[in-house]
Amino acid sequence: MKCLALSALLFLASVAACEAQVDPNWQIHDRNRPVPAVVTPGSASTRDTPGRAPSDAIVLFDGKDLSLWAQKDDSAAKWKVENGYFEVVPKTGELHTGDAFGDYQLHVEFSEPNPPKGEDQDRGNSGVFLMGLYEIQVLDSYQSKTYADGQAAAVYGQYPPLVNASRPPGQWQTYDIIFHGPRFDGAGTLTRPARVTVIHNGVLVQDNVQIAGPTAHGDRPKYQATPEKLPLALQDHNHPVRYRNIWIRNL
Repeated sequence: MKCLALSALLFLASVAACEAQVDPNWQIHDRNRPVPAVVTPGSASTRDTPGRAPSDAIVLFDGKDLSLWAQKDDSAAKWKVENGYFEVVPKTGELHTGDAFGDYQLHVEFSEPNPPKGEDQDRGNSGVFLMGLYEIQVLDSYQSKTYADGQAAAVYGQYPPLVNASRPPGQWQTYDIIFHGPRFDGAGTLTRPARVTVIHNGVLVQDNVQIAGPTAHGDRPKYQATPEKLPLALQDHNHPVRYRNIWIRNL
Protein backbone atom coordinates (compact mmCIF):
# COMPACT_ATOMS: atom_id res chain seq x y z
CA MET A 1 0.00 0.00 0.00
CA LYS A 2 2.84 2.38 0.79
CA CYS A 3 4.32 1.79 -2.68
CA LEU A 4 0.94 2.45 -4.30
CA ALA A 5 0.50 5.63 -2.28
CA LEU A 6 3.99 6.80 -3.23
CA SER A 7 3.31 6.05 -6.90
CA ALA A 8 0.08 8.02 -6.72
CA LEU A 9 1.87 10.99 -5.15
CA LEU A 10 4.59 10.91 -7.80
CA PHE A 11 1.95 10.77 -10.54
CA LEU A 12 0.06 13.71 -9.07
CA ALA A 13 3.33 15.65 -8.71
CA SER A 14 4.16 15.03 -12.36
CA VAL A 15 0.68 16.14 -13.43
CA ALA A 16 0.99 19.28 -11.29
CA ALA A 17 4.39 20.03 -12.82
CA CYS A 18 2.91 19.77 -16.32
CA GLU A 19 -0.04 22.00 -15.39
CA ALA A 20 2.30 24.55 -13.84
CA GLN A 21 3.82 25.17 -17.27
CA VAL A 22 0.62 26.99 -18.32
CA ASP A 23 0.94 30.64 -17.27
CA PRO A 24 -1.93 31.35 -14.85
CA ASN A 25 -1.68 35.09 -15.50
CA TRP A 26 -3.49 34.76 -18.84
CA GLN A 27 -6.96 33.53 -19.64
CA ILE A 28 -7.31 30.98 -22.43
CA HIS A 29 -7.26 32.69 -25.85
CA ASP A 30 -6.57 36.07 -24.21
CA ARG A 31 -6.01 38.52 -27.07
CA ASN A 32 -3.98 40.80 -24.80
CA ARG A 33 -1.38 38.08 -24.24
CA PRO A 34 1.97 38.98 -25.89
CA VAL A 35 2.54 37.13 -29.14
CA PRO A 36 5.80 35.33 -29.98
CA ALA A 37 8.61 37.14 -31.75
CA VAL A 38 8.73 36.68 -35.51
CA VAL A 39 11.59 34.52 -36.79
CA THR A 40 12.31 33.97 -40.47
CA PRO A 41 12.84 30.23 -40.91
CA GLY A 42 16.00 28.96 -42.49
CA SER A 43 16.27 26.71 -45.51
CA ALA A 44 17.30 23.09 -45.89
CA SER A 45 20.72 22.11 -47.19
CA THR A 46 21.27 20.23 -50.42
CA ARG A 47 24.08 17.84 -51.21
CA ASP A 48 26.20 20.68 -52.58
CA THR A 49 24.92 23.78 -50.82
CA PRO A 50 24.50 24.49 -47.09
CA GLY A 51 21.11 25.75 -45.99
CA ARG A 52 20.34 29.11 -44.40
CA ALA A 53 20.06 29.49 -40.64
CA PRO A 54 16.93 30.95 -38.96
CA SER A 55 17.05 34.72 -38.59
CA ASP A 56 17.61 34.60 -34.82
CA ALA A 57 20.42 32.01 -34.94
CA ILE A 58 24.08 32.64 -34.20
CA VAL A 59 26.03 31.30 -37.18
CA LEU A 60 29.13 29.59 -35.81
CA PHE A 61 30.55 28.69 -39.22
CA ASP A 62 29.55 30.50 -42.39
CA GLY A 63 31.79 28.58 -44.77
CA LYS A 64 34.55 31.17 -44.77
CA ASP A 65 36.64 31.10 -41.60
CA LEU A 66 36.99 29.78 -38.05
CA SER A 67 37.19 33.16 -36.37
CA LEU A 68 34.53 32.13 -33.82
CA TRP A 69 36.51 29.03 -32.82
CA ALA A 70 39.81 28.36 -31.04
CA GLN A 71 42.05 25.48 -30.08
CA LYS A 72 41.92 24.02 -26.57
CA ASP A 73 44.70 26.39 -25.45
CA ASP A 74 42.74 29.35 -26.93
CA SER A 75 45.19 29.76 -29.82
CA ALA A 76 43.86 30.35 -33.35
CA ALA A 77 41.97 27.43 -34.90
CA LYS A 78 44.25 25.13 -36.88
CA TRP A 79 41.66 23.03 -38.70
CA LYS A 80 41.54 23.35 -42.50
CA VAL A 81 38.92 25.57 -44.20
CA GLU A 82 38.10 25.12 -47.88
CA ASN A 83 35.13 24.95 -50.27
CA GLY A 84 32.60 26.02 -47.64
CA TYR A 85 33.53 23.44 -45.01
CA PHE A 86 36.23 22.89 -42.43
CA GLU A 87 38.09 19.67 -41.75
CA VAL A 88 39.72 18.16 -38.68
CA VAL A 89 43.51 18.36 -38.90
CA PRO A 90 44.61 15.28 -36.95
CA LYS A 91 46.67 15.81 -33.81
CA THR A 92 45.91 19.54 -33.57
CA GLY A 93 43.38 19.02 -30.75
CA GLU A 94 39.75 19.93 -30.22
CA LEU A 95 38.12 23.19 -31.24
CA HIS A 96 35.80 25.19 -29.01
CA THR A 97 33.65 28.24 -29.54
CA GLY A 98 34.75 31.58 -28.20
CA ASP A 99 31.28 32.18 -26.76
CA ALA A 100 29.57 30.11 -24.07
CA PHE A 101 26.09 28.62 -24.39
CA GLY A 102 23.63 26.98 -21.99
CA ASP A 103 20.20 25.83 -23.21
CA TYR A 104 20.00 25.80 -27.00
CA GLN A 105 18.96 24.43 -30.36
CA LEU A 106 22.04 23.38 -32.33
CA HIS A 107 22.41 22.47 -35.99
CA VAL A 108 25.57 20.70 -37.18
CA GLU A 109 26.39 19.14 -40.55
CA PHE A 110 29.26 16.68 -41.01
CA SER A 111 30.69 14.41 -43.65
CA GLU A 112 32.69 11.25 -43.07
CA PRO A 113 35.93 10.55 -44.98
CA ASN A 114 35.44 8.90 -48.36
CA PRO A 115 36.74 6.35 -49.16
CA PRO A 116 36.35 5.06 -45.59
CA LYS A 117 39.38 3.87 -43.65
CA GLY A 118 39.60 1.73 -40.54
CA GLU A 119 36.83 0.03 -38.62
CA ASP A 120 34.95 0.14 -35.33
CA GLN A 121 35.92 3.33 -33.40
CA ASP A 122 38.81 3.97 -35.78
CA ARG A 123 36.51 5.05 -38.61
CA GLY A 124 35.63 8.70 -39.07
CA ASN A 125 35.58 9.43 -35.35
CA SER A 126 34.89 12.89 -33.95
CA GLY A 127 32.28 14.30 -31.58
CA VAL A 128 30.05 17.23 -30.73
CA PHE A 129 30.63 18.15 -27.07
CA LEU A 130 27.72 20.08 -25.60
CA MET A 131 29.09 22.57 -23.05
CA GLY A 132 32.42 20.90 -23.85
CA LEU A 133 31.38 18.02 -21.55
CA TYR A 134 28.58 15.89 -23.00
CA GLU A 135 29.39 14.12 -26.27
CA ILE A 136 27.09 13.33 -29.15
CA GLN A 137 29.24 10.85 -31.05
CA VAL A 138 30.29 11.51 -34.64
CA LEU A 139 31.35 8.30 -36.37
CA ASP A 140 31.08 6.51 -39.71
CA SER A 141 28.38 4.02 -38.69
CA TYR A 142 27.20 3.24 -42.22
CA GLN A 143 27.47 -0.55 -42.57
CA SER A 144 30.16 -0.48 -39.89
CA LYS A 145 29.93 -2.16 -36.47
CA THR A 146 30.97 -0.85 -33.10
CA TYR A 147 29.55 -0.93 -29.57
CA ALA A 148 25.99 0.42 -29.39
CA ASP A 149 26.65 3.38 -27.08
CA GLY A 150 29.57 4.49 -29.22
CA GLN A 151 28.05 4.63 -32.70
CA ALA A 152 26.97 7.77 -34.54
CA ALA A 153 24.36 9.85 -32.68
CA ALA A 154 24.94 8.06 -29.37
CA VAL A 155 25.18 10.02 -26.17
CA TYR A 156 28.63 8.51 -25.85
CA GLY A 157 28.91 5.79 -23.25
CA GLN A 158 25.30 6.29 -22.11
CA TYR A 159 22.57 6.00 -24.74
CA PRO A 160 22.72 4.25 -28.12
CA PRO A 161 20.62 6.01 -30.77
CA LEU A 162 17.10 4.64 -31.18
CA VAL A 163 17.98 3.70 -34.77
CA ASN A 164 21.01 3.92 -37.05
CA ALA A 165 20.17 6.74 -39.49
CA SER A 166 23.69 7.11 -40.91
CA ARG A 167 24.32 8.03 -44.53
CA PRO A 168 27.22 6.67 -46.60
CA PRO A 169 30.65 8.30 -46.15
CA GLY A 170 31.13 11.39 -48.27
CA GLN A 171 27.50 12.47 -47.97
CA TRP A 172 26.52 15.39 -45.73
CA GLN A 173 24.67 14.44 -42.57
CA THR A 174 22.81 16.58 -40.04
CA TYR A 175 22.41 16.67 -36.29
CA ASP A 176 19.63 18.85 -34.91
CA ILE A 177 20.04 18.95 -31.15
CA ILE A 178 17.86 20.38 -28.38
CA PHE A 179 19.93 20.68 -25.21
CA HIS A 180 19.03 21.79 -21.71
CA GLY A 181 22.07 22.09 -19.49
CA PRO A 182 22.33 21.04 -15.84
CA ARG A 183 21.64 23.30 -12.89
CA PHE A 184 23.35 23.40 -9.51
CA ASP A 185 22.44 25.16 -6.28
CA GLY A 186 24.74 27.47 -4.33
CA ALA A 187 26.36 24.51 -2.58
CA GLY A 188 27.20 22.86 -5.90
CA THR A 189 24.51 20.18 -5.59
CA LEU A 190 22.88 19.04 -8.82
CA THR A 191 19.27 20.24 -8.99
CA ARG A 192 18.57 19.47 -12.66
CA PRO A 193 20.45 16.96 -14.84
CA ALA A 194 21.14 17.87 -18.45
CA ARG A 195 18.73 16.55 -21.09
CA VAL A 196 19.11 16.18 -24.85
CA THR A 197 17.05 15.39 -27.93
CA VAL A 198 18.85 14.53 -31.16
CA ILE A 199 17.46 14.28 -34.70
CA HIS A 200 19.91 12.60 -37.09
CA ASN A 201 19.24 13.15 -40.79
CA GLY A 202 15.61 13.96 -39.99
CA VAL A 203 15.12 10.90 -37.75
CA LEU A 204 14.57 11.11 -33.98
CA VAL A 205 17.39 9.14 -32.34
CA GLN A 206 17.58 10.58 -28.77
CA ASP A 207 14.21 11.40 -27.21
CA ASN A 208 14.72 13.92 -24.37
CA VAL A 209 17.09 11.60 -22.51
CA GLN A 210 18.57 12.53 -19.14
CA ILE A 211 22.36 12.75 -19.34
CA ALA A 212 24.04 10.84 -16.51
CA GLY A 213 27.09 13.12 -16.33
CA PRO A 214 30.13 14.22 -18.37
CA THR A 215 31.50 12.01 -21.13
CA ALA A 216 34.51 9.78 -20.51
CA HIS A 217 35.83 6.67 -22.26
CA GLY A 218 35.12 3.56 -20.20
CA ASP A 219 33.73 5.59 -17.31
CA ARG A 220 30.67 7.57 -16.27
CA PRO A 221 31.85 10.46 -14.11
CA LYS A 222 29.40 12.16 -11.80
CA TYR A 223 28.33 15.75 -12.25
CA GLN A 224 30.45 18.50 -10.80
CA ALA A 225 29.19 22.05 -10.48
CA THR A 226 29.74 24.12 -13.63
CA PRO A 227 28.56 27.50 -14.91
CA GLU A 228 25.19 27.57 -16.68
CA LYS A 229 26.96 28.39 -19.94
CA LEU A 230 30.12 26.86 -21.43
CA PRO A 231 31.63 26.71 -24.96
CA LEU A 232 30.62 24.11 -27.53
CA ALA A 233 33.49 21.84 -28.64
CA LEU A 234 34.32 19.56 -31.57
CA GLN A 235 36.64 16.59 -31.08
CA ASP A 236 39.88 15.83 -32.90
CA HIS A 237 40.04 12.02 -32.93
CA ASN A 238 42.72 11.88 -35.64
CA HIS A 239 40.25 11.51 -38.53
CA PRO A 240 39.65 14.15 -41.25
CA VAL A 241 35.92 14.59 -40.60
CA ARG A 242 34.39 17.62 -42.30
CA TYR A 243 31.89 20.11 -40.86
CA ARG A 244 29.75 22.87 -42.34
CA ASN A 245 26.64 25.00 -41.64
CA ILE A 246 26.84 25.14 -37.84
CA TRP A 247 24.39 27.43 -36.08
CA ILE A 248 22.87 27.75 -32.63
CA ARG A 249 19.77 29.36 -31.09
CA ASN A 250 19.72 30.24 -27.41
CA LEU A 251 16.59 28.97 -25.68
